[in-house]
Amino acid sequence: MSFSPRAALMVIDVQEGLDEPRCGARNNPNAEERIADLLAAWRAAGRPVIHVQHASLRPQSPLREELPGHAFKPEALPVAGEPVFKKHVNSAFIGTGLESHLRGEGIEELVLAGLTTDQCVSTPARMAANLGFKVTVVEDATATFERTGHDGIHYGAELMHRVELASLHGEFARIRSAREVIAEASA
Repeated sequence: MSFSPRAALMVIDVQEGLDEPRCGARNNPNAEERIADLLAAWRAAGRPVIHVQHASLRPQSPLREELPGHAFKPEALPVAGEPVFKKHVNSAFIGTGLESHLRGEGIEELVLAGLTTDQCVSTPARMAANLGFKVTVVEDATATFERTGHDGIHYGAELMHRVELASLHGEFARIRSAREVIAEASA
């Protein structure tokens, strides 16, 4: 199954502040490389690219607009003409013009990559599916951090990543590798 010509790649929160040690242990250290590969393939095919940037309002967040951590990582820098939607919550659809932009551009299909799998990738994936968009999440172009549950149980980053992908699979999105997505986008 190949992507429609107007399928958009949406790169979410690939920002410097998510490298801070206080975020905890992370899985998939190669996610940014896969994101760069996706961007190169998508741009070469002349397909639409959308960027999402978290502008946290929390005082302790490294993603506040006035802090260096708000900046995009080099692998995910927007180029001229690629829209950037700034958000203050986990979903790129809340408080932004993202849905209007997608509808106005005739985009009905989204390919999601970025950080973090279980929060700022999962939330717009779920919302996009509920809004009627076809969604693909790129498993090796996403990553997340370890978490501790309400009961004190620790969950490793890879487990958090895999469980979230399993939760999205079939219900909200199809889960694909960067290699598969690049092959489909180039077809």
